[in-house]
Amino acid sequence: MRQGSIPGAHGRVRPLGLLGDPVLHAPCAEVTDFGPQLAALVEDLFATMYAAHGVGLAANQVGEALSVFVYDCPDDEDERHLGHVVNPRLAETGGVEVRGPEGCLSLPGLEAGTERYDEAVVTGFTVTGEPVTVRGTGFFARCLQHECDHLEGRIYADRLTGRRHRKLMRQVARASWRR
Repeated sequence: MRQGSIPGAHGRVRPLGLLGDPVLHAPCAEVTDFGPQLAALVEDLFATMYAAHGVGLAANQVGEALSVFVYDCPDDEDERHLGHVVNPRLAETGGVEVRGPEGCLSLPGLEAGTERYDEAVVTGFTVTGEPVTVRGTGFFARCLQHECDHLEGRIYADRLTGRRHRKLMRQVARASWRR
């Protein structure tokens, strides 16, 4: 029998911001109130992430310019990593820089080869204000770096250059969700 509640079970699914939404392109504010509103936001983030079939979601992707993200992501050994980080800091990256397919719930249906390190360490806090350190390798390290980028006002397309960037932007221009 499972202990505790399922993340997102008490949350509501929120609309996702899409590429071009101003909140996605500005740094998020530090969280200072670790009260019930933050707990409700984390629940909403989980509910929204699961509804969209994602592996990570940052608060600004649902229109909240606060520094918090959630994740439910496997690593390359298929080990599941589940949690959230408030006021995250990408404390360390290392290993090998790998170009791999990367997508985003704010650019639905699209992906591009994006370079990321295969090891990452993120520090921050839990929803109750307790310090937390999250270590990731492989795909999970990619997820951690991706979500930290979101909170700094960057999306994976900002990391692309040349042909890969032009190709993705052509796909964005043709996407059915494009405004």
